[in-house]
Amino acid sequence: MAEFPQKAKVVIIGLGGIVGASIAHHLIERGWDDIVGIDKSGIPTDIGSTAHASDFCYTTSHDYLSVWTTQYSIDFYEKMGHYARIGGLEVARTGDDTWMEEIKRKLTSAKAFGTRAYYVGPAEIKEKFPLIEESMVQGGLFDPDAGLVIPRSQTVAGKLVDAGEKAGKLKVFGNTPAKSLIVENGRIKGVVTHRGTILADHVVVCAGIWGRLIAEMVGEDLPVMPVDHPLTFFGPYNEFEGTGKEIGFPLLRDQGNSAYMRDTGDPKTTEGGQIEWGYYETTNPRLCHPRDILEKHEARLSPSQRDLEMEQIIEPLERAMELTPILGELGYNEGHSFNGLLQVSAAGGPSCGESQKVRGLWYCVAIWVKDGPGYGKLMADWMTDGRTEIDHASIDYARFYPHQLEEKFIEGRTFEAAQKIYFPAIHPREPYATGRNVKRSPFYEREVELGGYFMELGGWERAHGYKANEHLLEKYGDRVPVRENEWDNRHFWRVSNAEHLAMSEDCGIVNLSHFYMFDVEGPDHVELMEWICAAKIGGDANVGKGIYTHFLDDEGMVRADLTVIRMADRCRVIDGADAGPRDFHYVKRIAEDKDFNVTVTEVAEKYITIGIWGPNARATLKKVVADPAGLDPENFAFAAIKPIEIAGKSVTAFRISYVGEQGWELHMKYEDGLSVWDALRSTGVMAFGVETYANSRRMEKSLRLQNADLLTQYNLIESDLARPKVKEADFRGKSKHLEYKAREHQPAMLCTLVMTDNVDRSGVARYPVGSLPVMDPATGETLVDELGRRSYTTSIAYGPTIGKNIALAFLPWSYCQVGRELDVDYFGETYPVEVVAVGYKPLYDPENSKPRS
Repeated sequence: MAEFPQKAKVVIIGLGGIVGASIAHHLIERGWDDIVGIDKSGIPTDIGSTAHASDFCYTTSHDYLSVWTTQYSIDFYEKMGHYARIGGLEVARTGDDTWMEEIKRKLTSAKAFGTRAYYVGPAEIKEKFPLIEESMVQGGLFDPDAGLVIPRSQTVAGKLVDAGEKAGKLKVFGNTPAKSLIVENGRIKGVVTHRGTILADHVVVCAGIWGRLIAEMVGEDLPVMPVDHPLTFFGPYNEFEGTGKEIGFPLLRDQGNSAYMRDTGDPKTTEGGQIEWGYYETTNPRLCHPRDILEKHEARLSPSQRDLEMEQIIEPLERAMELTPILGELGYNEGHSFNGLLQVSAAGGPSCGESQKVRGLWYCVAIWVKDGPGYGKLMADWMTDGRTEIDHASIDYARFYPHQLEEKFIEGRTFEAAQKIYFPAIHPREPYATGRNVKRSPFYEREVELGGYFMELGGWERAHGYKANEHLLEKYGDRVPVRENEWDNRHFWRVSNAEHLAMSEDCGIVNLSHFYMFDVEGPDHVELMEWICAAKIGGDANVGKGIYTHFLDDEGMVRADLTVIRMADRCRVIDGADAGPRDFHYVKRIAEDKDFNVTVTEVAEKYITIGIWGPNARATLKKVVADPAGLDPENFAFAAIKPIEIAGKSVTAFRISYVGEQGWELHMKYEDGLSVWDALRSTGVMAFGVETYANSRRMEKSLRLQNADLLTQYNLIESDLARPKVKEADFRGKSKHLEYKAREHQPAMLCTLVMTDNVDRSGVARYPVGSLPVMDPATGETLVDELGRRSYTTSIAYGPTIGKNIALAFLPWSYCQVGRELDVDYFGETYPVEVVAVGYKPLYDPENSKPRS
C-alpha cells in the first residue's frame, strides 16, 4: 500500500462502490489528478450495496435525466466488456388493467426520451421468457437494451480503480473510514482518518447507505434512507449449463407484484445455476437509519445484508409462483437469500451537487447501478465546468429547503417512496401524504373554509381550486369538460377551469405565498446582479422597478427564470418555490467566488404575496386602497413597484401578470397578510386556485416555467425570451449568447401546439398530463434536432378559453412553421397537433379578448 498522503486535490469517500469509482474515472478523464479514494470497506467494496446489487439495467422511465444516465451507463459498461444486452420484459397480468395502462404510458416515455422499448403480446412474452404462464399475462413491453452488468458492477468498480492507480492519478486506501471532516471559513479543508489527515480542496461523498453519517460531520443531512430489499434465490437451475453465460433469458419485471426475476446463467459462473427473485415491500418497508447499520465484525453476512424471514415475502412469492411456477418447483436457497440494503430517496431521485454549507464538499447519493457511470460523468463535468450537458436541477442538493433535510421529514417521505419503488404507477401530480402542513399562508384557514383542494410545493399548502366556487360550473359547465378518463382527472378539480373563466371575465385573487424571496444587499449588490442577470439591472432608471430576467450558465444556456426588484438599498429576488433555494445558493456562491461584498438573505417566510388579476382588477383594488387614484394607468406603469395601503397595512404593489390579465402582485409582511386578504375579499372578489395561475392561464398566455420549459439544454433565444438588444454590461454567458444570436436561425425553438383532436379510439376525450413525444406524421418518428435533442411536451394543460389542450415543446427548426401538422403519443395512441406559435405568442390576448385556435 502506498504511503498515506497528507494532501490531495480531491478525496473521494466511498471509492469502493460503482458511484465512487465512476466519479474517480471521469474526473481523470476531465484532466484531474492527485485524487485519493478511501472506503470503510475493501476496494472494490465488500460490504456496500454494490457488493450485492442485482446489477440489472432497464432504460425506460418517465424523466429524461434518468433515461440519459442509464443509457450512458449501459454504453459505458458495454465498452468495458461488462454488459449483457439480453433485454428486459415488463409484464401486466391478466385482469390488471391499471398496470397495462402503465405499460402504455412507459411506451409513450420511451418514444419521448429515446429508448427502444416496444409492446409485446402474451405469445411473444412466452417466447422470450419460457418460464412464464402465458395465460397469466395480457401484454407488456420489451426493452432490447436492458440487461445485466457482468459479472458484477463490483468488478467494474475494481477495474476503474485499478486503471486510475496505474495511471498515477489515483491513490487508494481501503478499510479507511472517514472519522471527521475539516472545515475552515465555510470551505472543506480535509478528511481525518485513523491513518492520518488528508488536506484537500474538494471532497466527494458517495458513501452510499452511510452517506448521511458523513454529511452529519458538517451539520447537514441527506434526504435518503437505506431500506431492506428482499433478494431470494432458487435452484439448482441448470438450463444454461455449459453455455458460459451469466444470464440466459431476458430480465423479467412483474411490477404489479412489485417483483422481478432472472436466471443466473451457467452454474459455473459467479452465481450461476439459480433463479433470482427480488421484491420491494409495498405495505411496510423496513427502513434502517445509517446509524443503526452494523459494523463488519457485527454482521452475520455483511453490514448491508440483513437476515431475511420467509414471512416477509410469502404472499408476494405465492403470487409470483402463479406467474412463474418454476419458483415453486425449485428448492429455496435460504442461506443465499437476504435483505439487501439500498438507498431510497425522499426527493424522488438522487441528491447530488455541492453542500449547502461547505464549499468544495460534494454529495452524490441515491444512485443505482444502472446509473452509476452516468452520474460519474455528470459529477465530473459539474465539478470541472460548473454545469452539465443535461439539466440537473431535479437532482441538485441545493434545491432542498431546511425542513426537507430534517430527520422526521426524511423518514416520512422515504417510507412513502419505498412503498412506490415498483408499484403503484406514480401520477405526475401525485401528492405526498407525509411532510404536509409545514408552511401555511396567514389566510390558510380562510382557504379551508372555502373548501380548498390543497397540494404542496416547497412545504407550502396551495389550493388548486375551491369547493365554494363550484356554483360557477352552472355558468361555465358547457365550457369545462368532464374528464371521463380517471388518469387524466386524477388530482385535478374541475372547478379550477371554471375559476379560470370567471377570473378572465371579472377578477380574482390567488394565494402566491409560495414565492421564494431573497435579498441581495451590500456595496456590490447591483454589480453582482448585473453580472449574473441577462437583463439590465444597473442604472438609476431601474430603481423602483421589477425586472424579469434569467441567469445563464457559461454556455449561454438558461439556468434560472425570475424577477429582480430594484429597491433603494437592495435587490429582492422573487423566484418560484421549487427553483428558489437552488438560485439562492447559486447567488451566494457566485458572490463568494467573484469576491463581491454583499449579503444574501432568504426572506421567503417573512413576506407573502397575493395576486389580483382580471379585467376588473384595478376597479376592485381601488375599493380597498387608501389612494385609489394612485392605481390609474398614468400613475402606475406596467412593471412599476409602488407602496400602497390596504386595511391600514403597508403593501408593495408590483404591476405584473403571469396570467395575461391586468393586475398586480401584492407583497406584504406575513403578519399583515390576513388583514389584506380579508379586505380584498370584502369587495366580493373571488379567490381562485393556483391551477389557473400555474397551468391553464399561463399556457394560454404562452408563458414558460423554469425546470419544465426552461432547461440548460436550450439557450435563451431558443426559448424566445431574449431581449431585442443585448445589454452593454458583461454578464455570465454573454459571449455565447451573442454567438447564438448571430446565427441565421436556432437549431430549435420552443413552440406552442394545440391538439386538434383529443378523442381516443374508445370515444373518450383525453386531457393529457406528462411528457408526450412530438412526432412526424409521415414517419411516426419522434423529432430530433441537429444537436440530438428530442422533441417532447415540456408543459401541457387544457385551456378553457380556447377549448383545447395546449402544449409547449422544443421543435427542430425545420418543423417550426405555424400551421405545421404533427402528432403526439399518449398511452399508446396517436393524436394530431398543430403548431400555432413559434416562440412566444399568446393564444389568448386579454387586450382584445380574441382567442386564437
